[in-house]
Amino acid sequence: MLPMKTKLTVLFLFLGQLLVAAAAPAEAPLVIPVWPGDAPGSEGKVGEEKVRLSGEGEHVVSGIHHPSLTVYLPPKNQATGAAVVICPGGGHRELWMDHEGYRVARWFAGHGVAAFILKYRLAAEEGSTYQVAVHSLADAQRAIRLVRSRAAEWGVDPARVGIIGFSAGGEVAALAGMHSLAAVPAATDPVERQDSRPAFQGLIYPGHATTIIPAAGDPPAFLVCGYDDEPRISEELARVYLRFRQAGVPAELHIYTGAGHGFGFRDTNFFPAGAWPERFHEWLTDRGFLGAAH
Repeated sequence: MLPMKTKLTVLFLFLGQLLVAAAAPAEAPLVIPVWPGDAPGSEGKVGEEKVRLSGEGEHVVSGIHHPSLTVYLPPKNQATGAAVVICPGGGHRELWMDHEGYRVARWFAGHGVAAFILKYRLAAEEGSTYQVAVHSLADAQRAIRLVRSRAAEWGVDPARVGIIGFSAGGEVAALAGMHSLAAVPAATDPVERQDSRPAFQGLIYPGHATTIIPAAGDPPAFLVCGYDDEPRISEELARVYLRFRQAGVPAELHIYTGAGHGFGFRDTNFFPAGAWPERFHEWLTDRGFLGAAH
């Protein structure tokens, strides 16, 4: 039997190891480029990304010339096989990465859905040469194809890769839902052997909702906004829902009282709008996207 002094020493060493482990930063998520080399339309652009902190300590990114995906995978024993590409918003001038990116991705990964945050090129940034319906859309299309091309590696079912976007990112996600690229089986690039049609789309207070004109065969849509958002969004999104119905595309709409624009997913979302991820998860379940991973 160990003497008391030795037992205390062992105990303190054990507790110290626990404290060190608790204080150690979590392993950084994998970040991968969306395009090999320069993205089309970004040739010769060498500027570095810029990151600033908002007054609330949120990471806000701009100056994106090399689009990327930040990967959040669920534990293998919890994976459903579903995956979602996440497009944060920021008026096409910047990307608000925490409440419309990192927190959303962690929530989905914690609920069995692989999540991939897309940093896409910004068309409204000062001096930008990019266009939303050209370069931002191309980044989203490529991101979906890229996830499908590595589906086996990431435990993802290629048939269950969707997209979700917030505000300006919602506009990008909607464009991806309306404009998909067909697979090119003979392509030398394995990414291009995949199609870019998202299996589902989540449009969270999307920008320029007047331009969302769904057609028959478009992906089913989950729509969210706040009642107190600007009329051009809260009222127009109700019209968007009707346009989905008229096109014969399944859709579900949630308009939350007491919420405005940009609520995303925050630690302080105590009002009903903060529960939208739960509703989205239920909708994915009802639509059959959360079956066991293959």
